[in-house]
Amino acid sequence: MNMPRRDSSIVPPRSAWLAALLLVLPLATVAQSAPAPAGSSAPMDMGAMPGMDHAGMHGMAMPAATGSTEKPAMKSSAMKPQKPHAPAAPASSPAGTHDMGAMDHGSMPEMDHGAMDHGAMPGMDHGAPPAAPATSGHDMPGMSHGAAHGTEAMPGMSMGPMQGGRAPADARSGDYSDGIAATPAYRLHEHGSTPVGMLLVDQLEAFHGRDGNGQSWEVGGWYGSDMNKLWLRSEGERRRGRLQDGEVEVLWNHAVAPFWGTQLGVRHDFGTGPQREWAAFGVQGLAPYWFELEATAYVGSSGRTAARLRADYELLFTQRLILQPELELNLHGKSDPARGIGSGLTDAKLGLRLRYEIRREFAPYIGVVWTRRFGSTADFARDEHQAVFDRQWVAGVRLWF
Repeated sequence: MNMPRRDSSIVPPRSAWLAALLLVLPLATVAQSAPAPAGSSAPMDMGAMPGMDHAGMHGMAMPAATGSTEKPAMKSSAMKPQKPHAPAAPASSPAGTHDMGAMDHGSMPEMDHGAMDHGAMPGMDHGAPPAAPATSGHDMPGMSHGAAHGTEAMPGMSMGPMQGGRAPADARSGDYSDGIAATPAYRLHEHGSTPVGMLLVDQLEAFHGRDGNGQSWEVGGWYGSDMNKLWLRSEGERRRGRLQDGEVEVLWNHAVAPFWGTQLGVRHDFGTGPQREWAAFGVQGLAPYWFELEATAYVGSSGRTAARLRADYELLFTQRLILQPELELNLHGKSDPARGIGSGLTDAKLGLRLRYEIRREFAPYIGVVWTRRFGSTADFARDEHQAVFDRQWVAGVRLWF
């Protein structure tokens, strides 16, 4: 049976198709690599279009860029829909290139690229938008910086006014006294030559112990400048309705280092027994870790000598609730039986007082004091029917002016 012969003048030979493909491929590659003109969209990523087989799209010219006068060599609408089949897996190729020689024309439905809506095609790479200007590290999310960066302001966000102006009425006072009127004490550091003064009633209390009830006091005050001050100290106790023991010291304090000063003055003892006078000299100041220390030596008539060591500390549970431990040691060079004092270490006192500062100038407190007598002083206490070791409960008030 004779088959009809194809007219070779109508159907181009296979070599002609191959030659056309070789001519179109460089043009398509140049068109894809050429940068898009200003105002036009970025090159189309054909590899990201779902359902499209790029293997059969040989001989198809890419659409010209906007504003270009070049006409496409072939309109894609001339392509007739064919029976779809499973697309082949795309071969890996460099980004932005396509294997035009392997495109399957039959897998593409009829489409008009001239009327194609590029924004509606899923998976299409339209090119990255121009990068926004870098913002500073302190730009907060949602904050309006549109005026500076050209971006739109976020709704509901606005820049508040900068802090400034006068301090509020409830601001802290200049000397950090929590609302208490400023005292002249701040001038001590601001003007070293300005004389200022202070009177501190550190202990004004009633006590209850083994030997009965009584009252005691401890007062200190000073007046002067940074370098030189006049100090006044007094302490004592009243027991069984009469003054048991008391003393007054007047000292001249001279600063020799920050927070430290030397003291020189006199001391007078009164109460039960004969009165005594002493020359006093020593040091006092604030040690590291906020320990207040006093060390004073005394020289009296008839070769009598004495020394006193005192240390106290303030432990702040809050700004108003404060625990104050205090330790005191007394020593004497020789016995003084008329006043019930022996030689050596005569007595030691340890006190714990917990105060609450209603105001800085006024603080009630409660506490406990342990007293221990040693050596000949303990013997004199037994002769007077007093306890060698005594524990006293105390309650009082602390004041300063």
